[in-house]
Amino acid sequence: MAKVAVNELGVFTDVIKLDYNDLIAIGNGGTRVIAKIPAHGAVELAGVANTVDIAGSSSLVIDVGTTSADPDEFINALDVDAMTAPVFNTGDQYTAGTATSSSGLTQAVKQSASETDVYIKVTDAAIASLTAGEIVIGLRIIDMAKFA
Repeated sequence: MAKVAVNELGVFTDVIKLDYNDLIAIGNGGTRVIAKIPAHGAVELAGVANTVDIAGSSSLVIDVGTTSADPDEFINALDVDAMTAPVFNTGDQYTAGTATSSSGLTQAVKQSASETDVYIKVTDAAIASLTAGEIVIGLRIIDMAKFA
């Protein structure tokens, strides 16, 4: 997990790269903390790109969110090896790809008064058979406390 430097700052504040060895280490049904939402923070955007094709399995599914048992608030049941384009905001906290207010503006989701872990969950019965692959997860995390 890495914070993006100011001169790299674009859409995402946090970028997480996981290669096939990382996914194997997480294991089938396993979770790993990949980021933290600071106290008085929220997630506004979550995206996943399959930057190196997954090899060795055809059933790699990931979830990303804050509930350790079923972290699907930001990305839900994403079939990574079937991806042909990046995927954004498919989790339970989003509606039709974005969380929007009645004014049509994007809303941040998973607001919290205390620091909150962000997890990835990997589901793939053939996870140990992976021989290649890399995914990149981008998060735009809002940190209101830095202005206090």
